[in-house]
Amino acid sequence: MKINGTPYRTIWLAKDGKTVEIIDQTRLPHELVVMALRSLDDAARSIKDMWVRGAPLIGATAAYGMALAAVGDASDAGLERAYQVLHATRPTAINLKWALDEMMAALKTLPVGERIGAAYQRAAEICDEDSAQNAALGEHGAAIIAEHHKAKRRTINILTHCNAGWLATVDWGTALAPVYKAFDSGIPLHVWVDETRPRNQGASLTARELNWHGVPHTVIADNTGGHLMQHGMVDLCIVGTDRTTRNGDVCNKIGTYLKALAARDNDVPFYVGLPSPTIDWTVADGVREIPIEERSAREQTHIFGRTEDGQVCEVQVTPDGSPAVNYGFDVTPARLVTGLITERGVCEASPEGLRGLFPERA
Repeated sequence: MKINGTPYRTIWLAKDGKTVEIIDQTRLPHELVVMALRSLDDAARSIKDMWVRGAPLIGATAAYGMALAAVGDASDAGLERAYQVLHATRPTAINLKWALDEMMAALKTLPVGERIGAAYQRAAEICDEDSAQNAALGEHGAAIIAEHHKAKRRTINILTHCNAGWLATVDWGTALAPVYKAFDSGIPLHVWVDETRPRNQGASLTARELNWHGVPHTVIADNTGGHLMQHGMVDLCIVGTDRTTRNGDVCNKIGTYLKALAARDNDVPFYVGLPSPTIDWTVADGVREIPIEERSAREQTHIFGRTEDGQVCEVQVTPDGSPAVNYGFDVTPARLVTGLITERGVCEASPEGLRGLFPERA
């Protein structure tokens, strides 16, 4: 994807071939700041403090975190320590564990002296695979948008929640990959962007990247989607996911479940975009088995913004003494999902649907 005409990924190697560079997403939308990761602790902090976020990008960052760790200590004990440190940063996104397992499988059988080079190579491969998977996912999802345009012969209105664009992945995005592919092919479309409290990833990240790419969009309050659906102003919903079970339950940013309920009540198709590493084949019941991250209450009680004089600051929005709770995710049952958009095609959200696209996991 491009920022002011310059191609970017969300994570890449610096010129020295060792330092990992990322876009600090906590500084968006008002500042574009590149951060350098030089150690395991840097990589862990970037995930925990959400300099990077989005399940695929978390996985890619963890992979490079293992490479950075190997530079310092490539022994079995060093790799195991790095695995545990990175795995503890975010509990919900399954891509984190998937990437760490991929790295351990690639490294543990090698002599210690060969592990650093192999670690950087496998991390780069994981990034390239994510980009390719999301590009393919985008083509399949764009076909759905094209079908809606062919049937309705007007601008197609798409509602999304949180940020599942290229800022949440290495490139292209998951929920937004179909939007970019369809938009670039000339299909007229418009995106309703949920602000996505409490961290406002929709307002600060989705709106930012759609703005950069020139895609028509409008930021809305989280609770506006149902009203828009009731009045025929949403043609389909496309969201991302941090973990999808083998039965098709979808865990995504808090508030996704409510959008799915409104979509079902108003006969609006509800799709989920996901590359295959986001599928957790070990879990069947998302509501009972997926760990839901509970983040700092300060994210709920305080908010960042830019003042009229250009200063970026944090302000408190709740009264002193009022407690807050901050659950990061919720689970949308498979019965509310119209279809899962993957790099291999679109399937129903069910064990049979997923096994049909991924028979090797049957």
